[in-house]
Amino acid sequence: MLVIGIDPGTATTGYGVVREHPNGALEAVAYGVITTPARTLMQKRLKQLYDEFTALLQRYQPDAAAVETLFFGKNVTTAITVAQGRGVILLALAEAGIPMREYKPAEIKQAIAGYGNADKLQVQEMIRQLLELDDIPKPDDAADGLGVAITDLNSSRFERMSQR
Repeated sequence: MLVIGIDPGTATTGYGVVREHPNGALEAVAYGVITTPARTLMQKRLKQLYDEFTALLQRYQPDAAAVETLFFGKNVTTAITVAQGRGVILLALAEAGIPMREYKPAEIKQAIAGYGNADKLQVQEMIRQLLELDDIPKPDDAADGLGVAITDLNSSRFERMSQR
């Protein structure tokens, strides 16, 4: 099974494509970020995000997608722009017919590090270990995308086992 995990944003969207092999081993197929220039009109940034994300979906043809839910503290303006980017991602997934699930940041931390309040470095190190990578994936948003994909694969595996 091949899953694309997404850490959505407008300025930076992280993604990670992870394959689960029949023996349960996980493999990082690809990871990275889509970035848009800050001083560009929002509609152009969203179009760029849509175009680049759609190209990723066409290139990797994932079986499923997982998206981190929106979390924001006190900065409502940032939350709105992140939500716009997230909407573009959800639209692209719907148009491609790719099933999608959503996960809260604490769920991802729990699934990866075993602790819902784990710090970023703990989570990144566990991602590195789970995917048998030489180094922690960079940038942080790409590591987050991988973490979302791993969370979904683990959740799917659990569901398949409980249905037996």
